[in-house]
Amino acid sequence: MEFNNVTVIGGGTLGSQIAYMSAFHGKNVTIWGRKESSLDSAKERVSRWAQAVKEDLGATENQLNDAQDHLTYTTDLSQALKDADLVIEALPENVEIKKDFYEKFAKLADPKTIVATNTSTLLPSQFADYTGRPDKFLAYHFANEIWKNNTAEIMSQSKTSKELPKMFEKYSREIGMVPLLVNKEQPGYILNSLLVPFLTAGVQLWVKGISDPQTIDKTWMIATGSPMGPFAFIDMIGLRTVYEINKMTKDSTSQKAAELLKKMIDKGEIGVESGKGFYTYPHPDFKKAEFLK
Repeated sequence: MEFNNVTVIGGGTLGSQIAYMSAFHGKNVTIWGRKESSLDSAKERVSRWAQAVKEDLGATENQLNDAQDHLTYTTDLSQALKDADLVIEALPENVEIKKDFYEKFAKLADPKTIVATNTSTLLPSQFADYTGRPDKFLAYHFANEIWKNNTAEIMSQSKTSKELPKMFEKYSREIGMVPLLVNKEQPGYILNSLLVPFLTAGVQLWVKGISDPQTIDKTWMIATGSPMGPFAFIDMIGLRTVYEINKMTKDSTSQKAAELLKKMIDKGEIGVESGKGFYTYPHPDFKKAEFLK
């Protein structure tokens, strides 16, 4: 089965990137959002990704225009699912939101439609039965800025058909990704199993008053040669995702972190996307030469 008609559920940071790179590589892509304002935000993100793809990959105007021609936006879930070969769910890291979608999907989608979750930290087995087609369901995860950090992790659950990962390997290569098979279910796959503890350690140092975000980042960058510290990563990923992860973790430090992140989010400080998070963009301090002195 070829994945030519692709629907992405949710036009947030990663959802819009997955949609855009699929369209850039010639797939017919529909982005579904709950309301028109969500789609307006998705369109703004897509414009930013197009500019980044032009700068980072040297894409031509013809390629960018062609990608736009392959994108459709809708708030009508029935319309979004109609004729879809592949549906990629990229909703917030919230179990109830995802379950609610899959219950609707099971009733509306064609039986042939393949579905994947782009969850960062949850397991596909938590949602498999809600899809109504657990054999056609797995987890499919990307790194942020996927046009250059082009990993695509493929993680089955116990009821996933044996042929499905191969189909996703093929699709990943078709949209410019490097497919990476995860052999067993693991919260966070490979990438986030490494990244989330790193970010959590940084956040806990901040919450406990050990040091401020800029000093924590500076320490990591100087000591390891990394171009970014944990708080710069959080800005890139988006504070809302890190907030959801901390909110689901029940220890007191994580709950305090969620409170602090929520205050920033409520002020519109959600990271690179809004132009302000722990740093101010497009020219954050951590990219300035004097930051490391």
